[in-house]
Amino acid sequence: MVCKVGKDFFGDNYIQNFKDNSVYTGFVEQASNAATGAASIIVNDAGENAIVIVAGANMLLCSEDLQKALPAIKRTKVLVCQLEISPQMSLMALRMAKENNVKTIFNPAPAFPDIDPDFFKVSDVFCCNETEAELLTGSSVTNVEEAHGAAQELLKRGCTSVVITLGPQGCVVHQAQQSAPKHVPTAAVPAVDTTGAGDSFIGALAFYMTHYPTLPLEEMAQRANQVAAVSVQAIGTQTSFPFKQDLPAALF
Repeated sequence: MVCKVGKDFFGDNYIQNFKDNSVYTGFVEQASNAATGAASIIVNDAGENAIVIVAGANMLLCSEDLQKALPAIKRTKVLVCQLEISPQMSLMALRMAKENNVKTIFNPAPAFPDIDPDFFKVSDVFCCNETEAELLTGSSVTNVEEAHGAAQELLKRGCTSVVITLGPQGCVVHQAQQSAPKHVPTAAVPAVDTTGAGDSFIGALAFYMTHYPTLPLEEMAQRANQVAAVSVQAIGTQTSFPFKQDLPAALF
């Protein structure tokens, strides 16, 4: 993990949580001039969520911090970036990875319409949800057919591979070498809290890209769908993410 947190109770807890889950924290720094980033999450009776993000120390991550992490980035198999830090820092990290033949997943979240067009070109897998796809393309994305159109538009902007997640409708996968997008459905489950479903999907996708790199992207997405489907059946974000031993053996 490469990030910044505050020198406060939440920052201490974040670092301890990483350590408890065997995440290397050598590139997690505590800033004295900003509070740890936080998210206020509201979940309705249908399990759908709304999130307000206060970035805090996240925005202090700078190019010097990335340069310190470069040796580790060079050795990694998959780098995941998003937009809860400065967009230019995410873009710099993606470029570093590309220059060193490291596979990347970019999740444009929280999304905004006018992201740097280089984001489309430097990520190996551009993975967003339907709301983010709408913001980026300016077109409605509420069903599989509309997601097909959004995926095609994102490919036109330079993406190599696009995955648009659609909640209970599964996801759409489109790759530059394919003639048409493919819908990857998911099984219906009783959702109690969808918070973090996209994060669990991306985490699973990164796992499969790392450990099963020869699998087709649609198969990776299908398995990631199943992991995300497990996460929405429990309350919480990280607390709802399943461990490997709690998942069907067929996923591995």
